[in-house]
Amino acid sequence: MQSILTCVTQAHDPRLMLVAGFICVAGIYASFAVANQAGRSEGAARRNWAGISIVAAGCTAWATHMIALLAFDPGMAAGFEPIMTTLSLLAGIGGIGLGMVLVVGRRHRLRRLAAGLILGLGITALHYLGQASYRVTGQVAWDMSLVAGSCLMGLALFGLALVLAGERNHGLRRLGAPLLIAAIVVLHIGGMSAVTLTFDPEVALPVTAVAPATIAPVLAAISLALVILAFVGLRLTLHARAQARQDQQRLRNLANIALEGLAVCNGEVIATANHSLERLSGLTQAELTGRHLSVLLPGLVVADLPEQEERDTELAAADGQSLPVRVLRKDVQLGRKRQTVVAIRDQRERLHTEARMRTLAFTDALTGLPNRARLGDVLAQRAAVLRESGRGFAVLMLDLDRFKFVNDVLGHAMGDALLRKVAERLRSVISEDDVVGRLGGDEFAVLALSVQERGGPQCLAARIVEVMDRPFLLDGQLVNVGASVGVALAPQDGSDPEQLLRNADLALYQAKGEGKARFRIFEPALAERVEARRTLETDMRRALKAGEFELHYQPLVDAHSGRVTAAEALVRWRHPRRGLVSPADFIPLAEETGLIMPLGAWVLRTACTDATRWPNAIKVAVNLSPVQFRDDRLPEAVEDILRETGLPARRLELEITEGVMFDDEERTLMMLSRLKAAGVGLAMDDFGTGYSSLSYLRRFPFDKIKIDRSFVRQLPADAESAAIVRAIITMGSCLGMTTTVEGVETAEQYAFVASEQCSQVQGYHVSRPLPSKDFVAFLVGQKAAA
Repeated sequence: MQSILTCVTQAHDPRLMLVAGFICVAGIYASFAVANQAGRSEGAARRNWAGISIVAAGCTAWATHMIALLAFDPGMAAGFEPIMTTLSLLAGIGGIGLGMVLVVGRRHRLRRLAAGLILGLGITALHYLGQASYRVTGQVAWDMSLVAGSCLMGLALFGLALVLAGERNHGLRRLGAPLLIAAIVVLHIGGMSAVTLTFDPEVALPVTAVAPATIAPVLAAISLALVILAFVGLRLTLHARAQARQDQQRLRNLANIALEGLAVCNGEVIATANHSLERLSGLTQAELTGRHLSVLLPGLVVADLPEQEERDTELAAADGQSLPVRVLRKDVQLGRKRQTVVAIRDQRERLHTEARMRTLAFTDALTGLPNRARLGDVLAQRAAVLRESGRGFAVLMLDLDRFKFVNDVLGHAMGDALLRKVAERLRSVISEDDVVGRLGGDEFAVLALSVQERGGPQCLAARIVEVMDRPFLLDGQLVNVGASVGVALAPQDGSDPEQLLRNADLALYQAKGEGKARFRIFEPALAERVEARRTLETDMRRALKAGEFELHYQPLVDAHSGRVTAAEALVRWRHPRRGLVSPADFIPLAEETGLIMPLGAWVLRTACTDATRWPNAIKVAVNLSPVQFRDDRLPEAVEDILRETGLPARRLELEITEGVMFDDEERTLMMLSRLKAAGVGLAMDDFGTGYSSLSYLRRFPFDKIKIDRSFVRQLPADAESAAIVRAIITMGSCLGMTTTVEGVETAEQYAFVASEQCSQVQGYHVSRPLPSKDFVAFLVGQKAAA
């Protein structure tokens, strides 16, 4: 112990020892910083940074040792044998390099320990080779117990340093660098204390020995390079942290768009989570961040889950409950970092509904009310009894005015909760003799048997409208939906159950047409309106044969160059008596009657034919009705029309609204895959107005997102609209999809979406929909202007 204290306090120049310590700290920091940069890089850049890190680490250990040797005062002439000195440097670099190769990308502690021992052996060899190269004019004696002790202690510290450097805990990981410094100090002090130098005038320095004054500039150059590399490493570290914070915030913003739970993970560790996952798990953002995914989803190894393949499992919530969920995994590239996005969808309501449907054949599984079949039986029985007694009764039909909004925006679980609350309120306003049932969707019916005793059917209908107009509390938020009611009276409006339901439905249709949130009693005039609807249907069938439909085209332009890249085909009906009929009047009727199939085929064929006359770079976009999409023959029909017209498949884009994906996900995926295989482009139309699930975007092969015009109207003044549009554009860019913004009507809106790196723009600011000839003229005019 006395020799060690003497070596430290008396045999070394303290100023040079401080320099050695500074170089050791700076070099180790530079090596770690550059090694981290290698971990963030790929390909050749990764190999280059890794090589620099290894060389820097070796040079750090060698320079620290050599400066410490220069700080040592042997009391006699001294020098360095050049070959041994060079070998010491190569031994350090080689040992460090072998240790790094063994440990890179490995998490196992024993492997890191082995790598630390190999690295320690290299630096130990560096130290003692370097010390052996130190020649003096005298005799050299070694205390092998101190040599062995310094080697064993140094190797233990090196092994422990690499074990801690790979830990997930940041506090433990920070101990890696100080332990490396301590190991180098132990080796030097122990080695220098173990040697005894005795002056002997008969011993001369070798001719090849390099004087300390000669080697000092070399050490200075290496030290300066290490200091510079430390500053470079600091800059790289700061830049990487800033980029990581930016990427994490962007991912958090994108994830919060989704209504399902999303966890963005580094490997199996959660880096960030969205608000939906917080609600589902009962954990805060801070509690989720850094948590291992297996704690949240016990029994499921997400890394073993194939991408885009859903798996049912259970989620361990904060309150100790196990919640049934469905999990979908997708790896995404963000900057230079590959991360895993795990979508977690709550399955409790679905499983509960399935169980009830299996046991309650004549009961609506969601609300507990009689279903359509049961209500029809009860209505037929009661109608027969009441006809014999001569008593009147009423049938009331109602549906919710804003139920689609709840389903599309708040999610189907919220929609189901709303329907249950609607059922509860209906039970509260009817008498014990009345029967209320759910016909399907958001449509309910009431068989009112005691309306005479309670003020008549008008009073009951008014009470229903009034209670439905009150807000509903759904998952902590108030939702206003309202309801419309149609009333049919027996016997004056019919005595047959089906006729009464049909007349009540007509009265309901009238109530909704007059502004909703009201009731109407059936009148014979309603039948006349139904007849008018039948006339419109007949006219439409005739129009298909007479060629009264025509296509107009609205240009889609590149947001930056302003050049037309595509055109959306929009159908118009030029009626011989009514003039130009709005698609809003005839498209819903066409879908209800099945006429959308021949009309859709005509639109697709005409659009492809017209597009063959345009420049090859311009695509044509055609909207698909949900009714068309449900036809299994659609892919073959598209291929036949492309062959018939000669339009290349790459020039056709099919636009599909989000609603078509919710009925049958497996069938939707199959249909989209078949269309994709035909070579046509697929665009999700009106994005943001429906469920907008990120898992749908990744699972289904869409090429383009079309942002709905409702988000564009108040741009750029409305900050919320701007944030939503910006987030969707960023999401599309991250997913490698083209983004089109619809409804751009002003120069300010155009400038905003262009500045946000939107791909395409569509709207009146560019052009209104044009007849085919006018669109061709528009293209010619744009070409001339260019």
